[in-house]
This record gives sequence, C-alpha cells and structure tokens, in this order.
Amino acid sequence: MQTSDRYEAVRAELRRHPRTWLLTGAAGFIGSNLLQALLELSQTVVGLDNFATGKRANLEEALAGAGGDAAARFRLVEADVCDAEACRDACAGADVVLHQAALGSVPRSIENPMATHRANVDGFVTVLLAARDAGVRRFVYASSSSVYGDHPGLPKVEDRIGRPLSPYALSKRADELYAEVFGRTYGIEAVGLRYFNVFGRRQDPEGAYAAVIPRWIRQLLSGEPCQIHGDGETSRDFCYVADVLQANLLAATAEGGAAAGEVFNVACGARTTLNELFGLLRERVAPFVPGAAGAEPLRGPFRAGDVRHSLADISRARERLGYVPRHTVAGGLDEAIEWYVRQLAPQPA
Repeated sequence: MQTSDRYEAVRAELRRHPRTWLLTGAAGFIGSNLLQALLELSQTVVGLDNFATGKRANLEEALAGAGGDAAARFRLVEADVCDAEACRDACAGADVVLHQAALGSVPRSIENPMATHRANVDGFVTVLLAARDAGVRRFVYASSSSVYGDHPGLPKVEDRIGRPLSPYALSKRADELYAEVFGRTYGIEAVGLRYFNVFGRRQDPEGAYAAVIPRWIRQLLSGEPCQIHGDGETSRDFCYVADVLQANLLAATAEGGAAAGEVFNVACGARTTLNELFGLLRERVAPFVPGAAGAEPLRGPFRAGDVRHSLADISRARERLGYVPRHTVAGGLDEAIEWYVRQLAPQPA
C-alpha cells in the first residue's frame, strides 16, 4: 500500500470497527475538529474539557457538523486535566487517548509560567496515569515545534533539538520525556505529534494570545491594522487543521513498532514568511471587504521567545505513519476562509 493510501484505509477500518476514544481539550480549536472527525467516522467519544480556553460553541458546531446520532455517541466530562478522579472516569473503557488539552502561547507562558506548567505538565502526567490505570495502550499527545528551541538547523528533524526558549516550549519537552519514561516503565504506547503552527476553523481570533492567522483575518475584516513583529521575514511551517486530524488518526492506529515511543513532526513541509502570509490573507479577505485590498501592516520589534525560522522535515511521519499533507497554506486558507468570514465579519445593523 502506498503511504498516501493509508489514511483512507484507516478511516474505512474505523468505520467497520468503531472504538471508544478519550479526547482531552475537546472544546478547543484542534480538539473540536478531532471530535467532529471521530463522530463522522461512527466512533464513541468521551470529551474532557474545563473550558479555560475551549468553547461550548465549538462542541455544538462539531456535533451539528457530524450529524446523525453523533450526540448519542458523545459524553462530556467537564473537568480539569489535573483532576485525577475526573481523568479516571473519562479514561474508563477507552481504547485510545488523544491528549490535546494544554495552555498554548509562548507569550502567555512567559507571563505566567506556573499556569503553563500546571496545565501542560501536571495535567499531562495526570492523564497519563489515568490511562495507565485504565489499561489504555495507545496514547497520542500534542507536542509542539517550539521544542526545537534555539537549534539553528533547517529543516527541523525530530532527533536534533536545542535549548527551549520559553516555559511553553519547556513544558512540551517535559511531556515528551514523561511519555518516553511511561512507555519504558508501564508499557504505554505513547506517540507525540509536534504540531507546527496549526490553523483552521474554530481557531480563536480574540485576546492577547490569539494566533496570527485568525487575528489578522479579524483585523482585515474590521479595518484594523495588522501588526508584524520584526521585518516580516520570520517564517513558519503553517499546517492546516485537516492534516493534524490525519496525523492523529494515523498515530492512533499505527503498528506499535512503527510509532510507540516516537515523536513526529506534523506540518506542511514548506516555509511561509509573515510578509507572504499577510499577502495571502489580504488577497482572500478582499472579495468580502474590498478595502482590505490596500491594507498594509504595522511593523514593531521582535517578540521575546519567538523562533526566527521554522520548517519541518516530515519524512519520519511519512515513512512510519503514512502521513501525507493534503493542504498547502494557500489551499487551507481557501478551504477555511468562508468559515472565518462567517464568524468574524462585522454584522450589518
């Protein structure tokens, strides 16, 4: 079987043989997209979320999008990932854990490192323990490209990392080490996915820690100026959320020897500068708000903790998981722009 075929084979197999999944962070951006994808595949899902950053509207949209009897196959446990009893309840009967719950954002972690550590490290270990005690074998978790820290090499290869540049990066590296130790000590098949700048529907555009794509779309739609930190030649490997869903399902179903105890880059495998990204967004917003066509960004200083360039080597995920990204940045924006506009465009009085 060609690697590009494996994802469709996995989806077909899951439809034939549904499983029970624990999905932490189910009301978040990535979590709610995973929830909808699993329910569309006739899976049973227990979602755990404390709504610190997740939204009930995301759950409602995911359930509505899945349609049919999706609501009957979903149970919500409203609790914090540091609540051991709630995690044990949520893990009971699960075949697979998809751990997405976290406090994201490098700037937020610099401002409040304790909150980041509690959610991302203490919570991670609490869920790992619950999965161990419930006998869950496969544990797929969200790591981050921030783990590469100050390592200058491009593209980023899983085995070559540097020193972390923020408490957030450190928390994600700690998760990887805990997962490795739990695998050796307790036999949990833990698989880490290092996400690179994920974007797509349901990504929150509001607040000080909003990701750049939804924030800039909101600003372009409302006529506000967009801020670029630095000269705009900072680059990122932006990854459309549909490819993150693919990676999670592939990691959850891969043969143990190919994936257990490993970490994998999840990205597009291409680099886009902030200047290029601004042009792509402006071009796609202009048909909805003609004034956006002439918008120019404001420029400010570089932010503390930011990595200058990021580009993933995705060959390990391609070879061992069968991961083949299906969306470029432009293609992902084409697919998502109407959702962004529907959610963010100013409504007429």
